[in-house]
Amino acid sequence: MQNDEPGAPARPTLDEDTIAFAGRVFGYARLGHHAELGELLGMGMPPNLRNDKGDTLLMLAAYHGHVETVGVLMAHAADPEIANDRGQTPLAAAAFKGVLPVVLALLDGGAAVDGAGPDGRTALMVAAMFNRVEMVETLLARGADPARRDAGGLTAEAAARAMSAPDTPEVLARAAR
Repeated sequence: MQNDEPGAPARPTLDEDTIAFAGRVFGYARLGHHAELGELLGMGMPPNLRNDKGDTLLMLAAYHGHVETVGVLMAHAADPEIANDRGQTPLAAAAFKGVLPVVLALLDGGAAVDGAGPDGRTALMVAAMFNRVEMVETLLARGADPARRDAGGLTAEAAARAMSAPDTPEVLARAAR
């Protein structure tokens, strides 16, 4: 057992093999190796493992655009609402990267369309900021609230205007009417 600070509870020390295994597992998510992850999940590996940045396996698969891997993780009860240490949810990460099939897989798997991390920024806001018109339209069609505000008080339209997005502010203005 390891204890880094006086008075802190002892933590188990991980051996090199365990660390290497964890690295492989997170690599599977990052690289889209859905079959390997599915096998491990089927053997009882927890679906919500987090790395040192708070990224879950689902976050890594979503961010890197691996729809099949997202599907496998969701089928094994991965939680799409777990935000990483930067406050991003897997849905917002997929919106940031502009990967519509991953956004759809997350929504179909139960991700909250208006889910957000502590900053209150939703996938709609992220998609709007980066001028992802098709993504904005899809999120609106799936029930995203264009009037919702982030922690700074900005709506998706205001965030898009602040980022000088050329097309999404008008899409959002029409939706808000």
